[in-house]
Parts: sequence; C-alpha cells; structure tokens
Amino acid sequence: MLISPVITSLAAHGPFAGGDGPGWWFLLIPLFWIAVFALLFTFVFRRRRDAMQNWKAQHSPRHAAEKTLAQRYANGDIDEAEYRARLEVLRANTGD
Repeated sequence: MLISPVITSLAAHGPFAGGDGPGWWFLLIPLFWIAVFALLFTFVFRRRRDAMQNWKAQHSPRHAAEKTLAQRYANGDIDEAEYRARLEVLRANTGD
C-alpha cells in the first residue's frame, strides 16, 4: 500500500513526532494553564459564595432578633433565665 507523501511528511514532522517536533510534553502547557484557571475560579467563586452566605446569615431576621435580645440582656432589661428562654424560643421557631 502506498502512503501519500503529505501523510508521511506529517507523520515524520508533526507535533507528536519523536525527533524534531515538540513531543507529547507540548500538551502539558495548555493543561497546566487550564488547571491554574480552574483552581483560580474555584477559589474565587467559593470565597464569594461563602461571603454571601455569611452576609445573609448576619442580615437575617433571626439574627436581628437575637441581637436585640442580647442588647436587652446587656442593658439589664431582662434576666439570664428570661434571655435563655426567649433565645430558645427564637431558635426553635426558625428550625436552626
């Protein structure tokens, strides 16, 4: 079977040829950069997601109610037993 000279040339001098071509390690460069960008995006988006969840938790109605209750306890408006009882009711009603 005769092989075309173009195919023979590509096989001998293509990107995966043994001697003069860049070889198989040439694939490592784009794979390295893909991995770097994937890790970068993963860390950035995870950090943003965690920050958003933290912000939502701090600005939730339950958090505001607990903060008000703690302020009333700190001011001396309610005693410790009443504070703990009301805090338990708040947490039981929200399901947390």
